[in-house]
Amino acid sequence: MGKIEAVYNEEECLVEANKCKELGNKAFKQEDWDEALEQYTRAIDLAQDDCKEKAIFYKNRAAVYLKLDEFKRAALDCDLAMEIVPNDPKALFRRCQAYEALGKIDLAYTDAKLVHNLNPKDKSIEPVLVRLHKAVQAKLGEMSQTINKVHSMFEIVFNIEADSEKREKASDNLIVLAREKAGAELLFKEGIVQKIVRLLKVEKDKKIRLSLIRVFGELSKKSVDRAKLILTEAGVPFFLNALNCNDEEMVNSVEYAIQCLLDSISRWDLIKKWQEKRKDQKRTSNEERKQMRKDEETRDQIMKDNAKELNAIMHVITFNVISRTITGLARDALLNLIIANCPWDKMKWAERMLKTDAYNRLMEVASELSHYKHESAMEITDSTNTIAGIAFGHLYDQMWDDEMRNKLIDKVDDFSKEKLLDPSLESKVRITVAVTTLLKHAPELGNSQLTKEGFLQMLLAMAQSDEHIEQLVASEALIAATAKKKDASAIINQGMDILKTLYKSKDDHIKVRALVGMCKLGSSGGHDATMRPLADGSSEKLAEACRRFMINPAKDRDLRKWAAEGLAFLTLDADVKEKLVEDEQAIKALIELGRTGGQDVMYGVVTTLVNLTNSYDKQEISEEMIQLAKFAKHHIPQEHELDDPDFVDKRIFTLCQYGATSALVSLSKTDSKNMKELIARVICAFCKHAELRGLVVQQGGSKALIPVALEGTEKGKRAAAQALSRIGITQDPTIAFPGQRSCDVVRPIASLLKDDCSSLENFEALMALGNLGCVNESTRGRMMKEPDVIMAIESFMYEDHQMLKRAAVQCYLNLCQSPIQVARAEGNNDKVKYMVLLCGDPDDPEVVKAAAGSLAMLTSQSNKICEKIFDSSQWEECFLNLLANTDYEITYRGVIIIKNMTQAGREVADRLYDGKITDVLQALIMKAKLDEGNFERNELLQKIRGACEEALNAAYELKVIKTYNEAVKEDEEDETLEEWRSHPKPKAIK
Repeated sequence: MGKIEAVYNEEECLVEANKCKELGNKAFKQEDWDEALEQYTRAIDLAQDDCKEKAIFYKNRAAVYLKLDEFKRAALDCDLAMEIVPNDPKALFRRCQAYEALGKIDLAYTDAKLVHNLNPKDKSIEPVLVRLHKAVQAKLGEMSQTINKVHSMFEIVFNIEADSEKREKASDNLIVLAREKAGAELLFKEGIVQKIVRLLKVEKDKKIRLSLIRVFGELSKKSVDRAKLILTEAGVPFFLNALNCNDEEMVNSVEYAIQCLLDSISRWDLIKKWQEKRKDQKRTSNEERKQMRKDEETRDQIMKDNAKELNAIMHVITFNVISRTITGLARDALLNLIIANCPWDKMKWAERMLKTDAYNRLMEVASELSHYKHESAMEITDSTNTIAGIAFGHLYDQMWDDEMRNKLIDKVDDFSKEKLLDPSLESKVRITVAVTTLLKHAPELGNSQLTKEGFLQMLLAMAQSDEHIEQLVASEALIAATAKKKDASAIINQGMDILKTLYKSKDDHIKVRALVGMCKLGSSGGHDATMRPLADGSSEKLAEACRRFMINPAKDRDLRKWAAEGLAFLTLDADVKEKLVEDEQAIKALIELGRTGGQDVMYGVVTTLVNLTNSYDKQEISEEMIQLAKFAKHHIPQEHELDDPDFVDKRIFTLCQYGATSALVSLSKTDSKNMKELIARVICAFCKHAELRGLVVQQGGSKALIPVALEGTEKGKRAAAQALSRIGITQDPTIAFPGQRSCDVVRPIASLLKDDCSSLENFEALMALGNLGCVNESTRGRMMKEPDVIMAIESFMYEDHQMLKRAAVQCYLNLCQSPIQVARAEGNNDKVKYMVLLCGDPDDPEVVKAAAGSLAMLTSQSNKICEKIFDSSQWEECFLNLLANTDYEITYRGVIIIKNMTQAGREVADRLYDGKITDVLQALIMKAKLDEGNFERNELLQKIRGACEEALNAAYELKVIKTYNEAVKEDEEDETLEEWRSHPKPKAIK
């Protein structure tokens, strides 16, 4: 307990814990769930682990969780309570309630029976038992019907002679059934695993094969036993055989099924649920930290127990990655599985592969070239080389210390030495291709080989060779080697003449690579307008050469890919940017290349778009730093005049209107977090302009941004979240984020409400969340059930920045439609009081309007909130500000609040009308009557009149106010004189 132990001993801790419990009990009675939760949690933190009172604290907190609809947490607290006091009736009953709410009827019924057995005299459990018994019987009835359906589906699917259409439909139904827990268990009991394995040996129908593989994926989810049995019955080779095809849909399904097996057998769910909590440890309670650690230990033990199965899968995947009998798509899938499972918190393959020859095998794949077929060549796709490079990048990132990084470098060194010792053409080509792959995607590993003595000289020698393939791979390697400025300088000095010679080649493939090499060397000055490695005009001439390759339909895709890469380097020059963006044919050819979605074209297309839109990071240089640089005679970077905002905006409009978003959407399906970041940056640049947001949504940008905003680099997630916010502000959320997507965008957008985000990002996020609050109750519920989201919105209501404050109150207004928000406002807090005070805000009428709207909604749904209005001593002054406002929208909302409060009952109405409210309402009615004589009536004023009359009539029915005649008559009765009586005579003095 850390700090607590330093202050209290064990006995004092218990005393303090009981005090917290009493405070929690008091808050619970007042229905202040947040306070009760806080106090019970503090009591738990204070109490010793072996203390019996701790069970009471857990039970009490479980009761709060039940009120907050946090049923999983309630069940967990009951479990913890019963670890201390087994079979505690109250803990069992509350767990029963939680299980029932979670739909676990059988478990709920078991707990209810146990409660009844422990305390037979307790009659309160009997209605629950009856209800759950009926539910269990109904479930059994459904189960029997499901069994019949399963048998009929089996008869159709596993009968090869049955009608194909019926079999396909039945196999699809098996997937649906496998997704349900009860259905999965039933299919499992009926021996579906063995049936599928036997059928797939002879089944030819593609759709049925696909469905049955998907059934395996669904069956293995969330069940270690099912996953292990599937692995035992089917075997890893079965999945490898299914993977070995050229059908992309089938390959993806098998890859998904294998990943499901790995996740289930290793219990990845125990770690996955804490991923968000890990990102913000400050908001993690002590109890959650303990549970997190416990889950980590549990998973470690599970992985040790299931090491045989998990290691078998890893060895089969890494061994077969160089198989000469599998298809290129299958090889890509195996590489993707390595990427997914290499992290230390996933399967730790990066570390475990160091003990095998897996890295040598991966280098074999990285050294393959699609257009160079040697004797032992593997079948690869256009993306295989890229995926292998990305895999090495991920694996290197998982090496957490220098020792492990050096081990990986040694593995790569071993491969390099083996190839370099072999003087054959094949060995030279393959080591060059492998190092090029590493330089592109795992620069640290690539540079470890590039810096070896003689390697660069070998590349230059190969580039001057008469061998076509040597020239080809050497030119690519020289391009990759110029990533660092010092390397570029060295190659400019030694290799520019060689590249110029290669450019004169009659072979287009060598020519285009030499062209890209010159482009990259020519762009080594970056965005600095004063740095020109090549002569003036050279960049424009190189860009024109790239353009010719790009727009020529007779050129193959490989040539156009390299041309795009050349433009990616040249567009660092603002003159090239302007010339390119004015060339409609070239831009459309670039976008069309991006729409193919190939990972090999991604770098060229995306980087070019980043440069054209100036979506890269810009270093802000203060005037003070410039003066210091001048004094020290250091070079000061200067921005080109064509990179001014006006020119950049013009380029952005042109690109977006030509359909650049559709290319980015196609390319967003990548595992590279860095490329996702660049894609998010470009789309965010498009969304900066409200006029372009509709085009972005139309071309699928909003859908592509969500996964980028949830997983990627921090900058990438932030850019994607800002783009989503901008879309959410001006576009109809039901169109931009249809269905479940409106809930999925809540967390990414809300991430911009953090303190380290700019005021603009805060403002855009609040505006977008406000619009999302109008979509439906599911979206509002998601915003409410995420404590970080609603708390951040409410904190901005106290901001000094007027625009942020206004956006927060407007967002709050839309959330007031939710019953959850009503319940929060009813709690023991000052939320209603603050809204009342905002109605008197003298600075911003929009804040007043939103606050009045919030109160109008809240008071229409809760009498308790009507009573809480009086918590503010300034309520009448604030309401008079609403009713007397020159903005009739504000006045109308104020009148609605008065009407709602009047209808809340006599007690509220008595206090409400004991002042000037009646007179102001009558004045508004009179004002509306006078307005009736105008040529154009103010319809809103007439609505105000109707609401005023409703409020006054309701008050009259409650006998809170009287009519004029009744008041006059009462006054007359009060004025009647009593009969005169004479003064009593003085008493006689005795």
